[in-house]
Amino acid sequence: MRMHLSAAAAGFLLLAGIGAAAAQDVVIEPQQETIVREYVKKQPLASVQLPGVELNVGSTLPDTLELHEVPDVKYRYVVVDNRTVLVDPGTRRIVKVIE
Repeated sequence: MRMHLSAAAAGFLLLAGIGAAAAQDVVIEPQQETIVREYVKKQPLASVQLPGVELNVGSTLPDTLELHEVPDVKYRYVVVDNRTVLVDPGTRRIVKVIE
């Protein structure tokens, strides 16, 4: 039984590592980042607080947080702790934190 538990734990860690690596492989084109920056300036949002959530690429945001669309960009955004965060709407994972 112990061997099965260790194998399951190792498998989980492997899959978690693959997910984190995939999230880090997202490349935001400079043109898209410019579009997002300009849109956020024109459509400012109130900053929200998310205690216990780290704003790192690959972190998942809670379902209760409303994500906002940016025209012509596949990602959504939200402002957390006065930082603009780009999020993959399908996974709710952070793909870019814009300072």
